[in-house]
Amino acid sequence: MYKTFIVVGLVGAIVVGGGAVAYSQGILLDFAADTMVQKYQSSSCDQLKAMRRAGPSLKEKATLAYLHNDDQARISFINKIAVPVANRMFVCGMFP
Repeated sequence: MYKTFIVVGLVGAIVVGGGAVAYSQGILLDFAADTMVQKYQSSSCDQLKAMRRAGPSLKEKATLAYLHNDDQARISFINKIAVPVANRMFVCGMFP
């Protein structure tokens, strides 16, 4: 009986811990998406074109690497940024 309580307690701790990790990753993903949208909305067209030529920063490269490896995170990130970023790129003549 005592072993059953220990097993149930360990499983519960693992589930709660996994949920906390997923929640914190969601917060970081939301922050990255909000930061990107804010960057596109607050920058002039010339600034956006210059940033595009300069390439991604180290922080952006790390985010891209994470998004390449996590399908769910990538889908969520793109769903949050697609419309505002695409609209701004279109207005600035950056849309292919």
